[in-house]
Amino acid sequence: MKNIYFSLMLALGASCTFTSCEDVFEPQKENLKDLDQMYDDATYAQGFLLNVYRNVPHCYGETEYATDDAVCNVIGNDFRTFAQGGWTPTHWRVSNSWSTWLHSVLNINLFLENVEQVKWANDPEAAELFKIRTIAEARGLRALFMYNLLREYGGVASDGSLLGVPLLDRFYDVKDDFNLPRASFADCVKFILEDLDHAEANLPLEYNDLSSGSTIPAPFNAVTSSVQTYNRVFGESARQLYNGLIARAIRSRITLLAASPAFEASGRTWDAAADAAGNVLDYIGGIAGMASNGVTFYCNTSDLDALGDGSNPKEIIWRENLDNKESGSTSMEEKHFPPSLYGKGECNPTQNLVDAFPMANGYPISDSRSNYNAASPYAGRDPRLSHYIIYNGSQAGVSNTVINTGSDASTADGLNKRETSTRTGYYMKKRLRMDVNCNPSGKQGKRHYNPRIRYTEIFLNYAEAANEAWGPKGVGSHGYSAYDVIKAIRHRALGIDDDPYLDECASDVAKMRELIRNERRLELCFENFRFWDLRRWKADLTETARGVDITNNSTYTPLNDVEAREFSAHMIYGPIPEGEVLKFSNLLQNQGW
Repeated sequence: MKNIYFSLMLALGASCTFTSCEDVFEPQKENLKDLDQMYDDATYAQGFLLNVYRNVPHCYGETEYATDDAVCNVIGNDFRTFAQGGWTPTHWRVSNSWSTWLHSVLNINLFLENVEQVKWANDPEAAELFKIRTIAEARGLRALFMYNLLREYGGVASDGSLLGVPLLDRFYDVKDDFNLPRASFADCVKFILEDLDHAEANLPLEYNDLSSGSTIPAPFNAVTSSVQTYNRVFGESARQLYNGLIARAIRSRITLLAASPAFEASGRTWDAAADAAGNVLDYIGGIAGMASNGVTFYCNTSDLDALGDGSNPKEIIWRENLDNKESGSTSMEEKHFPPSLYGKGECNPTQNLVDAFPMANGYPISDSRSNYNAASPYAGRDPRLSHYIIYNGSQAGVSNTVINTGSDASTADGLNKRETSTRTGYYMKKRLRMDVNCNPSGKQGKRHYNPRIRYTEIFLNYAEAANEAWGPKGVGSHGYSAYDVIKAIRHRALGIDDDPYLDECASDVAKMRELIRNERRLELCFENFRFWDLRRWKADLTETARGVDITNNSTYTPLNDVEAREFSAHMIYGPIPEGEVLKFSNLLQNQGW
């Protein structure tokens, strides 16, 4: 029973040193070691944290398949099952994340309880800085795992209280009692924010080499005046490790979650959520720092080609390592390209999502001022539609192949032609590089990276919270409003300066809320947000996924029942894995499960 929480993951030795961290998340296995051996082996001690980095959640999940944005063509896919009424406490894709993330928290606690005894370096100043950094890293990572646990498992429990997860503030060994109750959601948020306070105060916002000791920031200048020593610990070699800017971004996430309708009983305010996001954005100069090419972050070849030494494109706060950075990869494209491009076409966007993209003039297609033409539905649309979705007549792949998705298509790209064909009349394009060749006779991969946190997410966090806190045009202490942010995002996407529909929405908080939520849906589609956003908003989860059949390239037949969504009201909160509830009597289940 205790193994649910406890396992000393001591096979953690890492090949990474403190001066070479581009591949910092790929530690190699060594022989088993005793805990006390970490005290004289700094590389081994660092391995505790490196192993925890392995469990940081991926940005690109499959949750979209259980929303109104997409369906999956893979029979038996977990989220396809959940969406159609198969979500139970015993059949829940992330049930392993409960133990994985709590386990990660425990390993962090084990590290924190022993870090003071580690000999990090012979140089006492470097040793002190390494200790400061690794403690702050550990607490920042703990906050990240706790946030993800709250998002997935926090909810109104069977006794009516808003609960989070067990609050593991120390390491538990085999002699301890693991039958712990869930802490209140509010106490979990407080715990996370305290960890983030420490991480932000004791880590640089970014890891960069400095040129002079006089530029060493506080609190590190109280430890050393040597720029060489500072750069050894906090320089470029540490990039992609947890930093102060990441801590600010996680604060934006947790405060937004806690202020949202599903969790507002936690007592957290929209003001705090807006300020948390604003503190991230102020670092890049607010709206002026918005990346002009952020819409196509996943396929900006110049950015991808320039990546090295842990650097980030302007759009990215944190990312995973490059995927096979020398030879590139084809795995994402093989999974999602249409069949004629040698892909499996797994993610099929819905007509629901397609209809959410406005016309290029900014008006929704349901508005008569949009000039939408149902007989030519993709003409004159928001350019993001063609960036993110392959529709009938789109060109895709290295040869700009025309993709025909109708049931009368001559290729397997057509509707329901085979198991790997689209079920909705659409294929996902976002996340994919069109210059990847999946043809087995001439396969050619390209560089990819998966983002962990994008600035666009934080801009949208700010817009949502600022609108609720101060109204569409209120600025708080940051000098820009929800209106200003959405205007900049829509200008980047649509290329328009005059945006009368936005101006109309800015006259009313509710209208602005609807527009902000729609912009979030578009900008963050296929990035593992909507499943959680709908739940924290307490929005409708049961909108049936729709599609379209286009025959003769001219006749549009709506498909209004591609896949039903069967979610009960209590499913705004996820279940605690049933195996855990059965083992631990103090662990209350969420209502309805």
